[in-house]
Amino acid sequence: MKVLVLGAGAVGLCVAAKLSRVCEVHAVSRKKSADAITSGGFALTGIWGEETYRFSVSENVPKGDRYNYIFITSKSQDTETICRQYAHVIQNTETVSLQNGIGNEEIISRYTNRVIGGMIITGFEWRGDAGVYVSVEAGPMKLGRFPSGMDAGAERLVELVRTAGIWVEGSLAITSDLWSKTLYNCALNPLGAVMGVPYGKLTHPASWRIIEQIVKEGFGVVTAEGVTLPWKNADEYLAYLKTVQLPATALHHSSMLQDIVKGRMTEISFINGAVVEKGRTHGIPTPFNSCIVDLIRFRESLGRKGDIT
Repeated sequence: MKVLVLGAGAVGLCVAAKLSRVCEVHAVSRKKSADAITSGGFALTGIWGEETYRFSVSENVPKGDRYNYIFITSKSQDTETICRQYAHVIQNTETVSLQNGIGNEEIISRYTNRVIGGMIITGFEWRGDAGVYVSVEAGPMKLGRFPSGMDAGAERLVELVRTAGIWVEGSLAITSDLWSKTLYNCALNPLGAVMGVPYGKLTHPASWRIIEQIVKEGFGVVTAEGVTLPWKNADEYLAYLKTVQLPATALHHSSMLQDIVKGRMTEISFINGAVVEKGRTHGIPTPFNSCIVDLIRFRESLGRKGDIT
């Protein structure tokens, strides 16, 4: 079994490391990380175990190689570029989106008719160029044929990931899972970045009132999209967020915050921005999500200028 991981940042390198124990893996990553991992290995720490892994990694896909599965784990804003660059590799190949937000699977489906959706609510934090600390895990990775269902290809992948030691489940409704995670991200990721705090601090009444409105807008949009979630309404999800998901990820620092500090663009367009865009399509006002998008855009501009410490 051969697996390719494209856009391998913190998430992709951790998945590549674990898979390298059970199959042949090649990861495509930034030059700094690729060089550091090739030289000294990849240091995985935290709740996924403490171990140094050695696997094939470079800036590009080796010429002529073919793969059984391809994971795309890049930031969502890079999905189109990656698919276009490696269209000849992705074509007719089982390709998995293990990314944040809404819209990645639709982009990938323009390049292959074998798309598997993936959802993961796990905290990954960089430790140098060749190390990642896995801080929290709020549930299993979910993998399923996009837009819904399971088949032999998806089931084989689930078994491969499980054998690698990753907590994973197959999903018959991956679109629902993707929207469920997007609601979680809408609520916590940008607000954690704006405030510069780990998720656990967001239970303060002032921040929680903002979260309530973000989620209520998001839930209305999901309903209009015709997607069924595990919760009957926004209040039921908010209770789950506060009592289950947030405590499990209380120590995690927002991925958007990590991007802003490094002067990088965030995935806000595919998270709260997706709620705003689809809300506009359905005629649903989304003022709180629109506001948080603008705040993140402002923070991004400061980060690019080096005005954020």
